[in-house]
Amino acid sequence: MDLFEQDGNGVAEGLPPPPPVPPNVVPMQAESENAVEPAKKKIVRLPIARRGSGSKGQKIPIITNHFKVNVTNVDGHFFHYSVALSYEDGRPVDGKGVGRKVIDRVHETYDTELAGKDFAYDGEKSLFTVGPLPRNKLEFTVVLEDISSNRSNGNCSPGGSPKENDRKRLRRPYQSKTFKVEISFAAKIPMQAIANALRGQESENSQEAFRVLDIILRQHAAKQGCLLVRQSFFHNDPRNFTDVGGGVLGCRGFHSSFRTTQSGLSLNIDVSTTMIIQPGPVVDFLIANQNVKDPFSIDWAKAKRVLKNLRIKTSPSNTEGKITGLSDKPCKEQLFSLKQKSKDDDGEAHTLEVTVYDYFVNYRHIELRYSADLPCINVGKPKRPTYFPIELCTLVSLQRYTKALSTFQRSSLVEKSRQKPQERMRVLSDALKLNNYDAEPMLRSCGISINNNFTQVEGRVLPAPRLKVGNGEDFFPRNGRWNFNNKKLVDPTKIERWAVVNFSARCDIRGLVRDLIKCGDMKGIHIDAPFDVFEENAQNRRAPPIVRVEKMFEQIQSKLPGAPQFLLCLLPERKNSDLYGPWKRKNLSDFGIVTQCIAPTRVNDQYLTNVLLKINAKLGGLNSMLAVEYSPSIPLVSKLPTIILGMDVSHGSPGQSDIPSIAAVVSSRNWPLISRYRACVRTQSPKVEMIDSLYKRVSDTEDEGIVRELLLDFYTSSEKRKPDQIIIFRDGVSESQFNQVLNIELDQIIEACKFLDEKWSPKFVVIVAQKNHHTKFFQPGSPDNVPPGTVIDNKVCHPRNNDFYMCAHAGMIGTTRPTHYHVLLDEVGFSADDLQELVHSLSYVYQRSTTAISVVAPICYAHLAATQMGQFMKFEDTSETSSSHGGVTSAGAVPVPQMPKLQENVCNSMFFC
Repeated sequence: MDLFEQDGNGVAEGLPPPPPVPPNVVPMQAESENAVEPAKKKIVRLPIARRGSGSKGQKIPIITNHFKVNVTNVDGHFFHYSVALSYEDGRPVDGKGVGRKVIDRVHETYDTELAGKDFAYDGEKSLFTVGPLPRNKLEFTVVLEDISSNRSNGNCSPGGSPKENDRKRLRRPYQSKTFKVEISFAAKIPMQAIANALRGQESENSQEAFRVLDIILRQHAAKQGCLLVRQSFFHNDPRNFTDVGGGVLGCRGFHSSFRTTQSGLSLNIDVSTTMIIQPGPVVDFLIANQNVKDPFSIDWAKAKRVLKNLRIKTSPSNTEGKITGLSDKPCKEQLFSLKQKSKDDDGEAHTLEVTVYDYFVNYRHIELRYSADLPCINVGKPKRPTYFPIELCTLVSLQRYTKALSTFQRSSLVEKSRQKPQERMRVLSDALKLNNYDAEPMLRSCGISINNNFTQVEGRVLPAPRLKVGNGEDFFPRNGRWNFNNKKLVDPTKIERWAVVNFSARCDIRGLVRDLIKCGDMKGIHIDAPFDVFEENAQNRRAPPIVRVEKMFEQIQSKLPGAPQFLLCLLPERKNSDLYGPWKRKNLSDFGIVTQCIAPTRVNDQYLTNVLLKINAKLGGLNSMLAVEYSPSIPLVSKLPTIILGMDVSHGSPGQSDIPSIAAVVSSRNWPLISRYRACVRTQSPKVEMIDSLYKRVSDTEDEGIVRELLLDFYTSSEKRKPDQIIIFRDGVSESQFNQVLNIELDQIIEACKFLDEKWSPKFVVIVAQKNHHTKFFQPGSPDNVPPGTVIDNKVCHPRNNDFYMCAHAGMIGTTRPTHYHVLLDEVGFSADDLQELVHSLSYVYQRSTTAISVVAPICYAHLAATQMGQFMKFEDTSETSSSHGGVTSAGAVPVPQMPKLQENVCNSMFFC
């Protein structure tokens, strides 16, 4: 029984039963279940149903990378079995990757006992069949000869038989192993659930049924020797690899998953890229990874960390092993005990201490060119090492690289993996043919056939909103872009008390200041001459970043009469300057000074205009605004005081389990404007997606949460008005977390409102924006991306829920990635057109650029605020207080360092611009 089920007939008529409860929601619910008064059961909010489609805009035909799927066998059942694998002695098998081989062998060996059934196996503990197996519990024993991966590296011949005497002498423990397999019935899932989901009735059964279909796709790819990353598959084909530097390759594959849509079931196929370790000799990888000239310059402590757990093949025997470490001594000094043929009196073999080098060169007669002075690779247990000279080890292909990429690797990857729309369509058609899903027996037994044509949908192109600039001028952006040539900013500021700070950047500062003042004047910004230029003392250049910033501030404080209004800071490196975080923190958190960092390389009028757009927004000005904001005439938003929130949580990279996650919420101010925002940023436990500090009651009169801070600012900046309407844009949550956004986060926001004023109940709109999905749109017969303003709310959208796709921006390079908006709640009662129009308009109020952006501005600002304040934290050691294992999900399980507070005079500014 679902925990969220209500009394009587469960949910209101006509709604589907709720999706399964995510694991970390249960405790909260359990408390209220055991409460004394059963009458006060909490109503659970579900995403609202679609209330009709939009009609505004010019209609255009569009094709999308969804392929129609027909399902004929709807009366059958999937049977779910749990799989337990163990060795002969009863120890459970924990190694990944063995499971599939064992189950394949079971399938070959015991075909008749299994009544000839095909399996869908997830590689771990679940196995599915169409229709039942002969018995509810089955036990088998199988023997596997040599367990190695089916991905050989580029340059060894896989499966080449090693010389017999080599094999004997090596005495590998893995030559053959016996496995016990227990398959026991767990559940049965009606295939009818798929048809129900297509009618908008989702249930636990339908989610399970789709999981089975996706597992079939994964298994199909695994059989072809692909690397699997969730629903993305990567073939071992060097043509798909592209070097991004540092021993890392981008590997192109494709994503493939089943989706329920308004027009039925579809298969969504898209190009996908992951990072892999450069296959081939271990030494070559290390030289590239550390960017050194030769093996003798390698930092071995670093190498040990990078190599741990990678799989290698060792020549000449071509056996596969996992790197467990490196030897402490170089190859020519590292000793081990070699058993001799001669025996002592007790019949024990004599042992002889020899070096690894000596053994391979003199006993095995293998020539070693450079390994003598380098550490050996250990593929044994730490207590019982098995050493190989490094030059005999090659890395197996398709091993994922999961650490964060450097800025250079990332830009190289983006540059090399982008594809124009037509090229992408060709690749996708090829992928569908290559997959040959029609030959997959499990799909056949489900009665599933997949159409080879892209699905056609109808799109609508919304007209760009009219924008207002200075001197009462209005204009319409063209193709999602505009500029400030011969235009003044709509609300320019003055820059009066300011100075320039130069951290050893090479630059003609006087020329820069002169051009900046001139450019400002043309845009309507009055800029006084700077008070001074502070040059960094040459001897501080080599000091740590925090020290360099401290010294600079000492210099500023000794020379300036009072705190400046603004500091322009010149940094020596364009990207990733380690001065950025400490400098921002010092200015915003310690002194409350607005600052703009630049790393001037090519300074021209365009560059200076872009810098001034940022400075103007930070100092409280506005560059352009919507005409409907000025007149105020935005449907429903201009009628009643309305606050717009943008919410986002950013996490450390996958390899860092102890970096706190950073939650940022931005809010609009100065109603009826929707172009001015302020931000509130907090840290929370690593990898926790739900924001836990929206409401933080610390006493009967105090709430230290984010929402209270933002509501009070709205009140003071909007002429003492409380918002009657709160529109929330939430980024970065998957469909499985929608219920938490609606029932946990929204509850906290409501609590914060009630805590401010018990009698106040504003109306809410909750919209989730997703960018990491795999739906793409193309214009039939055109090499161009879909035009900016394209909206799609039919055919490929959800069968029940209120969602739509929007491409608000002009895709200049590669293929446009649409934003998928899900309207989870709308108490205000927007029409489809008005809501889509509002979302479209919010893509035009981003103050940092003169283009429409791909996702609403409040969400972009939340990203920026989280990223910028995340840089503050970078320089505090977080590893002491935090957990070493990844994925801590219970909020507050780990003491997390607090985010430093911003000074009063900058905390309401757009410091993140």
